[in-house]
Amino acid sequence: MKALDTNVLVRFLVRDDKRQAETVYKIFKQAESDKEVLFVPLLVVLETVWVLESVYNIPRQEVLDSINELILMPILEFEEQSAILSFIASSRETKIDLSDLLIAHSARFLGCQCVLTFDKQASSFELFELLR
Repeated sequence: MKALDTNVLVRFLVRDDKRQAETVYKIFKQAESDKEVLFVPLLVVLETVWVLESVYNIPRQEVLDSINELILMPILEFEEQSAILSFIASSRETKIDLSDLLIAHSARFLGCQCVLTFDKQASSFELFELLR
């Protein structure tokens, strides 16, 4: 199995570089016809969320929709997919930073009680505990 880097997902979603986007499209089509699966590490999801929001100024709901659509692609296998799905659901109900929410849901699915933080905004979400 091969894994994908953040820039591959970003090219696929944003298509800001036509040549690279076409390369990704061909790789995805080849994987589909060969019945192969491409792995998406959780860190790549985190970086993709950050890049889409911070670099491309894509609105929150569009970022969440994009990640959700990627999860539906049968050629992609996501690390901690249950955590990502939980992250998407809770992100639609709160204004907490998406990266923070993904970190919290990942920690929860790995058995942690909470994430300790100095971030007051993040600590308003149930999966965080504010340090003073």
